[in-house]
Amino acid sequence: MARSTARKRALNTLYEADEKGQEILPLLDERLAFPGAQTPLPAYAQDIIRGVASHRRTIDRAINEHSTGWDVKRMHVLDRNIARIAAWEIVYNDEVLAKVAIDEALGLAKIYSDGEAPNFLHGLLSAIERDAESIRTEEQEWQEYRASLAAQAEEADAGETSESPDSPQTPKNSAE
Repeated sequence: MARSTARKRALNTLYEADEKGQEILPLLDERLAFPGAQTPLPAYAQDIIRGVASHRRTIDRAINEHSTGWDVKRMHVLDRNIARIAAWEIVYNDEVLAKVAIDEALGLAKIYSDGEAPNFLHGLLSAIERDAESIRTEEQEWQEYRASLAAQAEEADAGETSESPDSPQTPKNSAE
């Protein structure tokens, strides 16, 4: 199945999750558990959905930072999810050229959005393309920071456990 079709199918799923206020991955799991209920999701659509779900905070932050005067929450639900798909492809999917991701997003916008959306998305996605490396690096640094905090918390918990009042203690002076 062509990637263009996979993008449309991913957009449908992301749109549905957004409209229902549902988490993306449980909706994907539901779709995969009952494939007969609708047209099966192509593998690339699943990749897009998982990618957007796992990087959504970073993607939404990038959209907010690169859209002039628009918060991602104020964007039309279709435009928001078209932007998320393209941003994921630009920043995280090395198999797709940024130009292709942008062109595909513009094609979806021409089909599903109003007349202003393609121009808006073109400017937004071009700006994200220019900063793709720094977006990726920033997320990686944030993940490393969170991992170090988790490791520190784990070490602190381990230290508290070994010195907890409920654990047997050796007397300080064994002569007593």
